[in-house]
Amino acid sequence: MSDALHQFLRENSIHEVECIIPDMTGVARGKILPRALFMAEENMKMSKAVLTITVNGEFADFERFVGPSDPDMVCVPDPNTIRWAPWAIEPVAVVIHDCEDFDGRPVGLSPRAVLRRVLKLYEARGWRPVVAPEMEFYLIAQNSNPHEPLRPPPGRNGRTEAGRQSFSIDAVNDFDPFFQELSAFSDAMKLGVETLIHEVGAGQMEINFTHGDALDLADRVFLFKRAVRETAYRHKIFATFMAKPMEHEPGSAMHIHQSIVRCDDGQNIFSNADGSASTLFFNHIAGMQKYLPQAMPLFAPYVNSYRRLSRHTAAPINVRWGYDNRTCGIRIPNSSPAARRLENRVPGVDVNPYLAMAATLACGYLGMVEGLEASEPLAGSAYSLDYELPRSLEEAIGALLHCDALHEVLGSEFVQAFCAVKEKELETFQRGITAWEREHLQLTV
Repeated sequence: MSDALHQFLRENSIHEVECIIPDMTGVARGKILPRALFMAEENMKMSKAVLTITVNGEFADFERFVGPSDPDMVCVPDPNTIRWAPWAIEPVAVVIHDCEDFDGRPVGLSPRAVLRRVLKLYEARGWRPVVAPEMEFYLIAQNSNPHEPLRPPPGRNGRTEAGRQSFSIDAVNDFDPFFQELSAFSDAMKLGVETLIHEVGAGQMEINFTHGDALDLADRVFLFKRAVRETAYRHKIFATFMAKPMEHEPGSAMHIHQSIVRCDDGQNIFSNADGSASTLFFNHIAGMQKYLPQAMPLFAPYVNSYRRLSRHTAAPINVRWGYDNRTCGIRIPNSSPAARRLENRVPGVDVNPYLAMAATLACGYLGMVEGLEASEPLAGSAYSLDYELPRSLEEAIGALLHCDALHEVLGSEFVQAFCAVKEKELETFQRGITAWEREHLQLTV
């Protein structure tokens, strides 16, 4: 075990260690070990089938992907990820682990391994992605009945938002105790959180992160979601990262800003020496246009995700691109040549951050290596154009299963296993009867 891990545990008088891995749905799985046992072990063992668990706790054909004997995998702590869990009653550390087979090879089903695989493709060409996620989420009133609609929580004045308070400072201040503690937790965990704003929806907030390495940002987003939920519990409210939690409110996204720099000198390959946009920049856009629809299960992983993607709701319906155009799926923010980047506005905040990062970078990578040509930029509203993204999870799964290029970049074994997880979740959802069906069909048809 690394000296850095030992030093952290000693300096912070850690009692227990949460040894966690992100599964395909982004849930933290793992074990909690006493400090002494963690320090005595080089790694931990866990069933590889854990990686095939659906969001509702079922296993998706694990015999097909990990073998009928339900074998273990080796989970190795990444010392770069160790952090204090500031919400814990006693000193507890959190360490994210990588998943390996017993021969030391990465487990291809692991979301961290998928992202590392894509980053190695960039590295082989002398490139390094730089990303910055923006995360929207809702604060909601605590509820114990999942059949009841969600609603905003009461603020400091005891009332819920009666209308939308877009960008309102006072509406954010209504939850000052929550945000002050969340800020303290984020600082303690070194999550690099920057801007806080009130988004369009009632009780909807947005947090922006500092830009940086894709794997590090995925780790930070993964941990931030836990921090938000834990903070909300302490303040007698809930926080939700559902893509579309309320019927009459806009959905929540995780927009991803991305650019590529050269490994040797840090220069942005999206800009030429004279400051103009490079050919690779437009290739990257073209790759997004071609492959985003085929990678949709990684950006919209649940049935609920597709409720967010509708016209005039600050969410894209196609893969048009434009300069500072928020109606497009691909937005080019105003920036200097050194900071030239694009913003992928397709992902919902319900994504697994490792897989969303891997997928958005995979799409752009394919555009660059295939030399694809982008369409003309759109100056008007993209909402007046046709849908170009899958309209349902079922349609999206089919598109991903038949995309050989994404299988090659992400790993065919992973793509098939991920789609099996999504198919299992879809099968479970379709067994349920919704309130709409009871209301409109029960006594009418």
